[in-house]
Amino acid sequence: MSETVGVCPLRELAAGTMRLVEWEDVEILVANCDGEILAMQNRCSHDNGPLNEGTLDPSACTVKCPRHGSIFDLRSGHAVRPPASVPLDTFPVHVEDEEIRLEVQ
Repeated sequence: MSETVGVCPLRELAAGTMRLVEWEDVEILVANCDGEILAMQNRCSHDNGPLNEGTLDPSACTVKCPRHGSIFDLRSGHAVRPPASVPLDTFPVHVEDEEIRLEVQ
């Protein structure tokens, strides 16, 4: 069964920025890609690097791992540049009453 987790007010996640959310034992990266709010696992599938410390490309909706340069598509979770090849889980995002919320399981 899914659960809804509040992240922050929409105004606190400006375009081109990211935020780390912890839910139970999962770290989730939430990013604002030029107005599109997306969420996926925060840890690189190659070397467990913290993606929230990486580089966001808001126009491409990708994030680059700070350790070895893997790039992940925030919409799909797929690794689009090696060395990572295993995709990451993504999470549905909803904005309700100007509050960003994640759907988690």
